[in-house]
Amino acid sequence: MWEKLENSRVAGFDVRSQLPRLVYEAAMRAAAEGERERAKLQTIADVERRQMAVREGIERSVGGMPPMDTPLNPWISGIVEGSGFRIEKVIFESRPNVHVTANLYVPAGIERPRGAVLLLCGHREKAKHCDEYQTACHHLVHAGLVVLAIDPIGQGERLNLFDPVTRQALMSSVRDHENAGRRLMPMGDSLARFMLHDAIRAIDYLCTRPEVDPNRIGAIGHSGGGMQTSLLMMYDRRLAAAAPGGFIMNRPYFLLTGKTQDAEQKWPGFSASGFDHEDIVLAMAPRPVLVLATTYDSVPIEGPRHTVGVNKRFWELFGQGDRLELYEDENAHRFTVPLVRAAVRFFSKHLLETSGPPAEKSIELLPPEQLWCTRSGQVIGELDGAMGIYDENGKRLAEIESERRQLQGGMLKQKAVEWLRSAVYAGRCPVDLNPRHAGGGVYDGMLVSRAVWWSQRGLLNHALFFSDDCPESGKRPVTIAVWDRGTHCLEPHASWIRQACSAGRIVMVLNPTAVGPLLPHLDEPDEDPYKLFGVLDKHTDELMWLGDSLAAMRVYDVLRAVDLAAGMADVIDEEDIELYGCGRYAVYAGWAAMLQPKVKSVRMDRSFGSLAEWIRSPWGEPEDSLSYILPGMLRYFDLPDMDRWLEAEGRLKREAEPAAVEADLNRAN
Repeated sequence: MWEKLENSRVAGFDVRSQLPRLVYEAAMRAAAEGERERAKLQTIADVERRQMAVREGIERSVGGMPPMDTPLNPWISGIVEGSGFRIEKVIFESRPNVHVTANLYVPAGIERPRGAVLLLCGHREKAKHCDEYQTACHHLVHAGLVVLAIDPIGQGERLNLFDPVTRQALMSSVRDHENAGRRLMPMGDSLARFMLHDAIRAIDYLCTRPEVDPNRIGAIGHSGGGMQTSLLMMYDRRLAAAAPGGFIMNRPYFLLTGKTQDAEQKWPGFSASGFDHEDIVLAMAPRPVLVLATTYDSVPIEGPRHTVGVNKRFWELFGQGDRLELYEDENAHRFTVPLVRAAVRFFSKHLLETSGPPAEKSIELLPPEQLWCTRSGQVIGELDGAMGIYDENGKRLAEIESERRQLQGGMLKQKAVEWLRSAVYAGRCPVDLNPRHAGGGVYDGMLVSRAVWWSQRGLLNHALFFSDDCPESGKRPVTIAVWDRGTHCLEPHASWIRQACSAGRIVMVLNPTAVGPLLPHLDEPDEDPYKLFGVLDKHTDELMWLGDSLAAMRVYDVLRAVDLAAGMADVIDEEDIELYGCGRYAVYAGWAAMLQPKVKSVRMDRSFGSLAEWIRSPWGEPEDSLSYILPGMLRYFDLPDMDRWLEAEGRLKREAEPAAVEADLNRAN
């Protein structure tokens, strides 16, 4: 019985395409709005106003910037002599007890300050020590440039989670970024906030060096390093030139790839503000920019070609049309030597004012251990009090909780409900429900039927209804149930469903957006849609760019299900509508109850007690966690606050169905 019901589908509509279609159409509308706004820019003053808006927009998207006044406290832990240059092993503090490890390449024979380049590493575990980035540093320093290469958070000597005995990474690079970054989202922050701050403080450090002219500092990076370079281009006006590689595109082209990006590459609300990659480049005008791209990149080559093309006219407004360039290498997604050589020519021209490229010199790379700034190769565990990103998350959480405590009692609840209502309802396109009910039959002594209805424009929801097959006449109370996997996961909840039906209730097992038979189409039949960077993560990422979230969308779905139940006046007692949530998706029931007084009672058997607890532990798996993150929620309330408020209203039920809960969680895990 249960297997048949779990495999039931929605007939008559292509419901598996509806979320991707909605996201794509919304993204295209946002992109079109950005194009219209950029088309209005006709004067230098117009461009400068847009640049300021972009700077404010990225700061808003990443959650604001940390203070810039921490003393750098730099020190040099060692020097390696190279052929025609030296490498200084530098450590400085970007934030209190946050140590940035860096290699400073200094050409020999410097007699006066000269141009310098900040090299920002992409997703390589060894970061500044890997062959790819060492090669780039050697080419740049041989050209006569001072070069500072820093380790990003979670890479190189700045691993956050590693075995102190074996010194092996337990999590690093992309996975560590995503794991830590998701824990920042409920606080309204992005990992980009800290990466941008590290890069800004690296420029601060370069400005202290006697070999460096502070007015001639550039930045370069590829892939994740191209992203960091892009952040700097938008934010730091001191940047004299920039060469972002393997990142510049635009959102409409990227949407066609079906790919996801990791935590620091998610800028919530940036698209909703009308900004795109065109604005990253625009923010630098008329300073020199060289966009580096490869023709067979996972970042479609059409993206950088388009973005550079539409930006040309802004440089021409300043009379500097030759300062914006695109260089392409026929290759895949990597920081190739031809890209590096193009960057050397570019920086030599704009930061050193040399007439031609330097003569090629042999490159001799060093073993990573020779470039370590620390003795052990890791900051954490060696430097007293050194903080990693999870420590910073905890510190940031404490700040936000302290701010929240300033609002007491009813004022806190009022602000929380106002914020939640805005997060859930903003941008929705309400439509008539227009429900379609269809009979299912009698299964194991229960009458089962199904229904579909419109939650918002373009999005259908679905549910299976269970009731006693010999009902008494008259209206009956209803329990709307929401849990992980929806009707694709019925058997673990079978005893709970039977118990509720035996008590005379109608059970409505809800499939909100992208749950159960509404799951989007998969690239491969056996693909796990809930995996890290899987299909659900892809669409949730895009929703965040648009100022939305899958969690908010699903809470809206629950509210619309309440409307549906209340409208079934011939069979349902609208005075007794209950919500039941189990597992991680149980939070949807609680959030909906906060917004809908029609809900008489709510019960949540969930797998975690608070988002704050989840943030404090780095080990919880990030898979599918975007589904229960409302970005910025912790600035207003946490789940225990919600429980307390619902209990004070007499609407929170504490009874649990342990067997159902245990079975559900075992299945989900």
